[in-house]
Amino acid sequence: METKKLLPRITVATIIESDSRFLLVEEYSEEGRLVYNQPAGHLERGEMLAEAAAREVLEETAYEIQIDAIVGIYSWNNPSGCNFIRTCFSGKILQYHPTQQLDYGIKRMVWLGYEEISALGSKLRSPMVLHCINDYTSGKRYPLELFSYLS
Repeated sequence: METKKLLPRITVATIIESDSRFLLVEEYSEEGRLVYNQPAGHLERGEMLAEAAAREVLEETAYEIQIDAIVGIYSWNNPSGCNFIRTCFSGKILQYHPTQQLDYGIKRMVWLGYEEISALGSKLRSPMVLHCINDYTSGKRYPLELFSYLS
């Protein structure tokens, strides 16, 4: 009997906190649902994870950031059977580019408090959104050197 290999989708996300509020995006999922997520996306060919995370934040929110730590690495099998491997980072804002157009599928960026995010329930893109925030608020931070790049 032949088994099918499941290729994971490699994604990155970034937690940006300011004044006890978190930067999220309201975006359209592949199914057309309006959901909330950290600025996040897929790793592109030739990118390092932290570079991809900073790029996604800029494209989705118009904030230029500095990645400062890894919050965690997560695996989630969504209901349709796709496996997502997410590396979640934390970062600090360097500059805002107010005239920059947001990425396709992004309705808007929003700053929400923990209770507001927690209350979103099924409006969160995945369970990883709140899980990453919980890890961040509990103080989980790992050095960027945790991940090694081999040439």
